[in-house]
Amino acid sequence: MFIVGELINGMYPFIGKAIKDKDKAVIQQYALDQVRSGADALDVNCGPASKDPVSDIQWLVESIQGVTDKILVLDSSKPAVIESGLKALKNKAIINSTTADAPKLEKLVGLAKQYNTGLIGLTINSQGIPQNKDQRLELAAIILAYCSDVGFPIEQLYLDPIVMPINVAQAQLKDILESIHEFKILAEPGPKTILGLSNVSQATCSRNLINRTFLVMAAAYGLDAAILDPLDKDLMDAAITSQLVLNKQIYCDSYLDAYRKK
Repeated sequence: MFIVGELINGMYPFIGKAIKDKDKAVIQQYALDQVRSGADALDVNCGPASKDPVSDIQWLVESIQGVTDKILVLDSSKPAVIESGLKALKNKAIINSTTADAPKLEKLVGLAKQYNTGLIGLTINSQGIPQNKDQRLELAAIILAYCSDVGFPIEQLYLDPIVMPINVAQAQLKDILESIHEFKILAEPGPKTILGLSNVSQATCSRNLINRTFLVMAAAYGLDAAILDPLDKDLMDAAITSQLVLNKQIYCDSYLDAYRKK
């Protein structure tokens, strides 16, 4: 499973303060800690507290690239912020994210083609979050069709079914799991799938357990990638072991250490 570390996000007070103070050491330490814990890529999000995200995302990208060449997942709802971050890139990136709305697709798919990046497509549009599997599949099909029409490689596309918190949308979670499987058969070659995992446990009392359980179940439905906290060792152990059970990794007694050192 492709793991995207979620912690370089200004919504976390320690990161928000580091962005405000331009404390490069804090950003670089969290980048390295996540990589050492098994992250394959790092989400980069200025967060709501940033007064100048167009400038701040460039500073974040430059700071992180000073200590690692891991893929950066540039995360913003504003295309201008994404484009600013892309201009500072030296290595590979993924854009997080487009919606199924035509103006957003046109702009962000265009940027992904221009900069040769991956792209996360959220199954959401201006009408809001879908309420069932059929609506998610319809929005996924719109994103796929647009990417195909303009020549964006589907193998670089990640589709996100939009995880809802279990305490407010419990009945939707089975639909979300089934969507992961069905997204992959909408095209040939099929798109990859990704989840913003932490959303499932927002405002619950057993966040770590809920995250672990949902991640392992999603893996069984074919999940390719997840944005999560790689410093949660139990969560990472569950992710790694799920790949072992699905025969995507060769067993050895030290398979957990072997994965982290790969």
